[in-house]
Amino acid sequence: MGAFMITGGGSGIGAALAAHFAAQGHELWLLARDESRARTLQARFPQSRTLVADLAAPGALRGSLESRVLPQRLDLLLHVAGVAESGRVVDVGAEVWEHTLAVNLVAPAELTRLMLPALREARGQVVFMNSGAGLHAPPRLGAYAASKFGLKALAETLRAEEHQHGIRVTTVYPGETDTPMQVRLHEQFGLPYEPAAHMSPASVAAAVGTALSLPRDATVSDLMLRPGS
Repeated sequence: MGAFMITGGGSGIGAALAAHFAAQGHELWLLARDESRARTLQARFPQSRTLVADLAAPGALRGSLESRVLPQRLDLLLHVAGVAESGRVVDVGAEVWEHTLAVNLVAPAELTRLMLPALREARGQVVFMNSGAGLHAPPRLGAYAASKFGLKALAETLRAEEHQHGIRVTTVYPGETDTPMQVRLHEQFGLPYEPAAHMSPASVAAAVGTALSLPRDATVSDLMLRPGS
């Protein structure tokens, strides 16, 4: 069993991944925004360890984590936490761009940097939960798409730089998934929401688990997922 660190484990795909790997007996390290969320995560996954760090303030991550006990070997770092707010470029101010880029791009880069010694020690894996918006930018989601395009670039650079250390890097592009974020986006766009038309978070978690189970001589660099029939 390995040590797995997950952001965004409180809901949606992150919670499904935490449940999936907890059921397999892995040691979970779950990041929470504040102490209240940490207690909720601890209650849901009693065998896990929780860490409090606000991804909206990437520059403070090192200070938040350096006083905590951290894994010396990390088999998986899984970036799932993310934010999205709709709005046309003409209407969206700098604060939305700054918050979105901080949570979705700068924080994953900084957290990865901080955990690289432990990842190298374990020859571990890094997974970035991206989006279809990280490949094709839709209208009214400019800040979100920009952050996800950037996340794609981060993953590709990390893969090239850390290959010599045996670290495997995977980017996942899930299509529409039945998550609270998806519900909010449908509301913001004024669209009807039909859960049955979406993938379940558990299905995404199962696909990620399959990709990570490959032998050491192979890597799933990019994983595209779409709702079935």
